[in-house]
Amino acid sequence: MTASIVVLVVLAVATVLGLWWRSRNGAFRAVEPDAAAPSLAGRLGLEPGARLTFVQFSSEVCHPCRQTARVLSTLAEREDGVVHVELDVDEQPDLVRELHVLRTPTVLTLDREGHIVGRLSGSVTAAQARATLDAASAAAA
Repeated sequence: MTASIVVLVVLAVATVLGLWWRSRNGAFRAVEPDAAAPSLAGRLGLEPGARLTFVQFSSEVCHPCRQTARVLSTLAEREDGVVHVELDVDEQPDLVRELHVLRTPTVLTLDREGHIVGRLSGSVTAAQARATLDAASAAAA
């Protein structure tokens, strides 16, 4: 009887954690830009977009990274002033640690000065990318 209760509790906890994890996939989280910090775009040698820059951290074996890259590249092609840059986590280990990139894909959104104004983790759909563009543009304004 005790074993059955333990199994049910473990399943319930796993289900709640799984639903929480899924709800965070592709969700935009705004961050307060630190104007005193050097711009990430400048550190990477990038010319930031006039509206917004998506900096995507990916890995070679990450399937959701490919899908996210397609979505963000398409959005950047269709929207004026939007840039998408993809970085390999294996080539930027110090930056990955510094920016607390814990999974791929992780996308940092940069304002027109190249400062971080938000982040997304996990696979991103076209609708989430559009919502991110709108939310990050508002946060950067």
